[in-house]
Amino acid sequence: MEVSRAMMTTEVRRSRILELVRGRGFATLPELASEMDVSESTIRRDLGRLEEAGIAKRTHGGVLYTGQTPGFLPVDTGNTEVAEKKAAIARRTAELIEDGDTVLLDGGTTTYEVARELVGRRLQVVTDSLPVANLFMTRGESDLIIVGGYLHSRTGVLVGPHAKRMLSEINVQKAVLSVAAISDGGFYNSNMLLVEVKRAVMAAADMVIVVADSTKFGHKSLTQLCDWNDVDYLVVDNEISEDWRSKVVATGTKLLLAGKTDNG
Repeated sequence: MEVSRAMMTTEVRRSRILELVRGRGFATLPELASEMDVSESTIRRDLGRLEEAGIAKRTHGGVLYTGQTPGFLPVDTGNTEVAEKKAAIARRTAELIEDGDTVLLDGGTTTYEVARELVGRRLQVVTDSLPVANLFMTRGESDLIIVGGYLHSRTGVLVGPHAKRMLSEINVQKAVLSVAAISDGGFYNSNMLLVEVKRAVMAAADMVIVVADSTKFGHKSLTQLCDWNDVDYLVVDNEISEDWRSKVVATGTKLLLAGKTDNG
């Protein structure tokens, strides 16, 4: 009986690790050990099993999420509804991207879902996100350009002056960004280093597309990223309130709705 209980504990822990890595795209070894309240050696063994299953890829100091494989479902499904919203938003956003486009994808869980929709298409992809880059690394259909810089370990995004400098020297047709909050005053993020790079991403693009689920509306975060008139398209799930739909339309930003009934 004790063996059975121990095995169940291991499976539950690994499922929770997967959910954390999936939500963040990238997680460090110390973070996972602290949150699971186990040793780093235990986390290494868990990550080894996830890597064998093709779900995650270990890197120096952490792990990247590489996509879910059939038959390995997380036990913790508390965020299933939000995950479905993000997936619907990603499908809708992918419709804005045409084969042959040069597209810049920044870090964030919703942007990551967009990247998953674009894998396998003939594109030139520029990204400052290691989790996003990892999705395209094993496929040859897309040209991949990775922005250099200092690695923000919690998100796997490259930040700092080197990232900003490289972004200032390129031009892309479309940029897809995620945000932490949206209010009447515009778009917000909770990390100042990420905001600096996101602004550089926007400046490099002819078209700016923001992806956000409906839970982000009516809130502010630490730093304002930009005003409404800096964003061309806002893609959100169809649970956004009627009041917010009217507000977005009034700003002049094009609103695209995504939902379970969408075909793309």
